[in-house]
Amino acid sequence: MTMPTNNQLSRKKIRAIITGATGMVGEGVLHESLNHSDVERVLVINRKPCGVTHPKLTEIVQPNLFDLSSIESQLSDYNACFFCLGVSSVGMSEAKYSRITYDLTLYIANLLSGLNPEMVFCYVTAGGTDNTEQGKSMWARVKGKTENHLLQLPFKGAYMFRPGYIHPTKGLKNVHRFYAVLTWLYPVLRPIFPKHVITLRELGKAMIHIVNDGYETSILESKDMAKAAKLP
Repeated sequence: MTMPTNNQLSRKKIRAIITGATGMVGEGVLHESLNHSDVERVLVINRKPCGVTHPKLTEIVQPNLFDLSSIESQLSDYNACFFCLGVSSVGMSEAKYSRITYDLTLYIANLLSGLNPEMVFCYVTAGGTDNTEQGKSMWARVKGKTENHLLQLPFKGAYMFRPGYIHPTKGLKNVHRFYAVLTWLYPVLRPIFPKHVITLRELGKAMIHIVNDGYETSILESKDMAKAAKLP
């Protein structure tokens, strides 16, 4: 019988809320969370069922994510949020994109920060995000504004994850068509662009490890995620 190390004994158990579990990144983060020994329970909040069952998992289907008042009592006693909810800006006006990317994210984050003062908030944003909020790219400005305001909330810790190309996890069902098409290129892309290429498994593990171990910077590029994934 293998006895746990002192480091394993001292690690706090993670109780995580995950959004966006019906998308590629959220599904991957959920998969890693359910299979990680540091995570003791997971609550997913989705507009539609994610189709996953597990002893650690509770799911709330909430068609209107802009009003969580009816489930607010179920959102306390969590120490992590892995916020993976997002949309593509393609074909969207700035107002509509901001409504989902900024307004919805800040609504949920403000609610959770008030209910869970010990929460670590991990937000999936994107490589190329513009923290100056002044650039020409609409999506980058909106993402930058979202990051800036999340970092001002009273969480125990807040970390912005800016992946570039994400290599999907084999066997999961919600792989985005863009990433699926490029999967065969991953062995070539990783050594050539190590700062911009990450696996979905590494991204998920990095979020989990950061809850216990923190990280040296609040904004993580792909190379930082790879490093954080190896922390424990």
